Amino acid sequence: MQEPISTGTDRLELMQTFVRIVEAGSLSAAAAQLGASQPTVSRRLQALERLLGLKLLRRSTHAMTLTEDGARCYDKARDLLQDWQALEDDLRGAGQAPQGLLRVVVPHAFGQRQLMEPMADYLRRYPQVSVDWLLHEREPDFVADNIDCAIHVGTVMDPSVVAVQIAEVPRIVVGAPELLEGREAPDAIETLRALPWLAINLFYRNDISLTHRQDGRQCHFQIRPRLSTDSLHALRTAALAGLGACIASAWLVAEDVAAGRLLHLAPDWRATPLPVHLIYPPARHQPAKLQRFIELMRLAGANMAGVEPLRGRAG
Repeated sequence: MQEPISTGTDRLELMQTFVRIVEAGSLSAAAAQLGASQPTVSRRLQALERLLGLKLLRRSTHAMTLTEDGARCYDKARDLLQDWQALEDDLRGAGQAPQGLLRVVVPHAFGQRQLMEPMADYLRRYPQVSVDWLLHEREPDFVADNIDCAIHVGTVMDPSVVAVQIAEVPRIVVGAPELLEGREAPDAIETLRALPWLAINLFYRNDISLTHRQDGRQCHFQIRPRLSTDSLHALRTAALAGLGACIASAWLVAEDVAAGRLLHLAPDWRATPLPVHLIYPPARHQPAKLQRFIELMRLAGANMAGVEPLRGRAG
């Protein structure tokens, strides 16, 4: 039985489905994101094509491509849906009542240790919003994975996204007491060169660059890490085991340094702090759920333990 096409609401639903098919890359992925069956999504696509009298997609067993008419339809449908959402939000006062599902990509360690509290605060403030809290280190695909925003630690390389800096992460050199074999913790940079090293290959792997906190002197030397990893938790565990010195985010090892499990080596020297950004795709309209999340994360960045605020700089 074909779905009827009789009202503006029906037409909006057909366009929403079409846009989701294009952005998800397949009917099955679109169905999963929409919470509908694949046959329902297929019927809606066919209904929109009948309504417009146009072929929008070419489908084969292994591929799906937009026709020329489909590409024009997608661009205009996406803009129309954003304008419609903006109208709804304005008329319903959605700026004061965010609602819906917010999908956020967050780095594993940072998302577990630093951002759970502000995320919980966000949910308490806005009971009509639910959150998909997705912990991984991959660059988010905002369109294909239907992601609203992401927290990114480090330099943002993608010029196509909006990046709001919310904080900076200080990085210090640490090592376990047994690494020094009874010697005093080094306070001079030369002593560090002879130590075995661990590396976090998201930010450094084969060389170390440090800056003196008082006079700005810089030091650079090569390392051959005994262990290289993409996990902050694995880096910390290896350092605690005495396998080598490492450059670690200050917040990650603050409790270990305070308890003496790790030593702050050459405390006058630091690696370049890592910027923390909230990134999201540009759009003419931001839903209230995203606007409020951005605002809350900017406030949270000034209060995270072991993370430096921006000292009044614009994000």
